[in-house]
Amino acid sequence: MYRIGVDVGGTFTDFSILNEETLDVHYYKVASTPEDPSEAIQKGVSDLLAMHAVPTARVSHLAHGTTVATNMVIEERGSKTGLLTTKGFRDVLEIGRQARPHLYDYSVTKPTPLVAREHRLEIEERVGPDGDIITPLENDQLEAAVANLKAANVSAVAVCFLHSYRMPDHEERAREVIEALFPDAYISLSSEVLPEFREYERLSTTVINAYLGPRIQRYLKRFLERIAELGLDLEPLTIHSNGGLMSVQTVREYPVRTCLSGPAAGVIGATEIAKVAGFPNLVTFDVGGTSTDVSLVHESQPLFTSMRLISGHPIKMPMIDINVIGAGGGSVAWIDDAGALKVGPHSAGAHPGPVAYGAGGTEPTLTDANVCLHRLNPKTLLQGRMTVDEQAARQVIEARLARPLGLTLEDVADGIIRIANANMARAIRSVSTERGHSINHFALFAYGGAGPLHATELAEECGIPKVIVPHEPGTMCARGMLLTDISFDFVRTEIADADQKAWERVCTLFDEMFEEGNTWLEQEKVPVGERAFRPLVEARYQGQNHEVKVEMDAVTPVGLAEFLKGFEAAHTLEYGYAIADRSVEIVNCRLKAVGKVTKAGLRPREPGGVIEDAILEQREVYFGQRWGWTPTNIYDRARLPVEVRFSGPAVVEEMSSTTIIFPLQSAYVDRIGNIVITINPED
Repeated sequence: MYRIGVDVGGTFTDFSILNEETLDVHYYKVASTPEDPSEAIQKGVSDLLAMHAVPTARVSHLAHGTTVATNMVIEERGSKTGLLTTKGFRDVLEIGRQARPHLYDYSVTKPTPLVAREHRLEIEERVGPDGDIITPLENDQLEAAVANLKAANVSAVAVCFLHSYRMPDHEERAREVIEALFPDAYISLSSEVLPEFREYERLSTTVINAYLGPRIQRYLKRFLERIAELGLDLEPLTIHSNGGLMSVQTVREYPVRTCLSGPAAGVIGATEIAKVAGFPNLVTFDVGGTSTDVSLVHESQPLFTSMRLISGHPIKMPMIDINVIGAGGGSVAWIDDAGALKVGPHSAGAHPGPVAYGAGGTEPTLTDANVCLHRLNPKTLLQGRMTVDEQAARQVIEARLARPLGLTLEDVADGIIRIANANMARAIRSVSTERGHSINHFALFAYGGAGPLHATELAEECGIPKVIVPHEPGTMCARGMLLTDISFDFVRTEIADADQKAWERVCTLFDEMFEEGNTWLEQEKVPVGERAFRPLVEARYQGQNHEVKVEMDAVTPVGLAEFLKGFEAAHTLEYGYAIADRSVEIVNCRLKAVGKVTKAGLRPREPGGVIEDAILEQREVYFGQRWGWTPTNIYDRARLPVEVRFSGPAVVEEMSSTTIIFPLQSAYVDRIGNIVITINPED
């Protein structure tokens, strides 16, 4: 049987297919279709099956990652949404928190709320923090509010009542009324989307879930129709932000969980591959057509966060901690009002794309700079499937940038790359050195179409000693789909001093979540023997405002002492100290339910061979002002021998990406097919 992974990016849609019997993995790319991402998915899967003569009946698994949800929020293309909330809390969505991202920059404004004020309606009701009803739900007012939203032609209704994470009855009653009076509305309840405290974040996450719901449902409908047209008799899975897979039905209910869907798969895949290769500490470095995604992996464990901002809107969900910046192969180079050269954040995207692609692009991009310096093949890409117009790239950089700046074309093209690298370096430092990690103990795991193009120069700038480039790095996120388990996160808030009485309540909450997790895994069709559960408690010292995560092997009535010991260790790791005489406060109980799936194998290769057999040609490549134009061997990645070291300058080409190895650097291919590059071989 065969398993397929798909990653929908802003410029390209990537594919990987695994033969479960032989463990052979093949890769493919097509241009993305932003107006309907499922169109590119259908074309790519069809081409892939035809190329490898795979009957549709032999495909048992299709997993995909998508940026559809994220782009809807960023571009404000979601559905018209209404909100029902507790009386007095109508404007929480707009007020938010008082913290300013840039304290002294008054040009920074808050994002426009995703629900217009006239569609934010208050309901007479009140639940206390202990779950007791203070004010009963006013049913007539609720019905009138739903009728009002229906008359306003909203497509979705978010319901977020105060402290409903403690007592969800009022929200459940609201759903009954909405279903009765407004059956076509998409409904999002905060007690289901995010049953934990912190009102603003819970409200924002619930609203985004509703805002995305109707359009995500339409996208999924088209996606399923196109899969059916191919003759695939299966239910596809989607990766969500915590690095796990979930079913179509779960995506329909919780589309907010698919924000950062594709990048999460890349981090999971990189972690698994690097662990086998013997590199437990990584900075993952994914450069695509429109963005760069950077994350930290410590001791083979990706770092997670419980909240992040998407276009200024908070989403509170467990997710892999990924720093995203607007720097990719399609990033546009331009001159600002002061006459300085800038790169990004706006991008040429998939359409029209870089000028060198010959698809109508008119603005110079990072890709055009790499073509002009011959770091990218100046004739063809994608193993000959895409023609490159070097002359057009040179002309646009010369006319738009070099002549106005009074510089040579080489200086400008090199400057574009160095500026992009500086932006990427800041992203790397933000997830590593700025969080107390010594970067020289990490390797840079480079993937995405443009990651290996920039990795070696960037690693030298940041002081990272090794670069790892996996096989077909441009399809790493699609490959990550084949290395990912099914999973879902459950949460309960329990704010209490960590004594035995509170711990018994914690045990009860985990028992409830274990039951919920088993029910969910049953719905996901995961066999009992393939299920696993990972409990975690968030806690803090009395008086603190932020909590640390304490991972637990199990939660039992006699486990309080073990938890307190784990909290002390976690707090010391996070902040560098522990307070022996300060009481500990439990905040949230979390449980990750995991359904294990068959992983794409990493078949070892036999060492040996001759490096000269992999040389395709020799061409002049520009390696910056220090080295200038240098005669450089161009290698075919597929023919590189295993465990045979070769030195830069070198360019390694493959279907999905190009790897640059600078002079004085050395590299070899390891037993599982990674290129391992040593930045300073003499160190």
